[in-house]
Amino acid sequence: MNEQKPWPKATNPTRRKLVIATSAAAGAAAVGTAIPFVLSMSPSERARAAGAPVETDLARLGAGELMTVEWRGKPVWILHRTPEMIARLVANDPLLSDPRSERPQQPQYATNPLRSRKPEYLVAVGLCTHLGCVPTFRPEVAPADLGPSWPGGFYCPCHGSRFDLAGRVFKNVPAPTNLEIPRYRYLTESTLLIGADETEV
Repeated sequence: MNEQKPWPKATNPTRRKLVIATSAAAGAAAVGTAIPFVLSMSPSERARAAGAPVETDLARLGAGELMTVEWRGKPVWILHRTPEMIARLVANDPLLSDPRSERPQQPQYATNPLRSRKPEYLVAVGLCTHLGCVPTFRPEVAPADLGPSWPGGFYCPCHGSRFDLAGRVFKNVPAPTNLEIPRYRYLTESTLLIGADETEV
């Protein structure tokens, strides 16, 4: 039967201090090297979190399509509306709580029936104004589950709030106001800057 070897005696205190000091120095060096690397890899994420404006390319967004861009930790929708979508919006007014956008949920240049700078593009924060859920994009007209008067728009599955394709809230739903329109401007015909407009220096 093999004899069990005794545990080694405690190392020399001076030697132990030397090992600890060396390990600490190596750790500090690794951290010092890693931090600049990490910071250099994520400036855009930090800028977004701080609320810096975000550029996006609209050239890849086809008519009738919706894209989502993150800004300030929120989803911002960009909807490329078709002429048919735009034409249907006029008929929604009697169904809406604030059809003329009289509540300040948008910049002055978006206080119009389409709530946009260009008729074909809606730019809106994609959070329901009730409790902040993310509505679903339901552009089809009158799907069976949303009722015969549904003209297409955004439907919040949390509590049933509905918004049209201009982000205007329907009557008799929990959401109290239209969707928020962020500040934005066009840098070129196909490049959008979200989070800043001409008032920014």
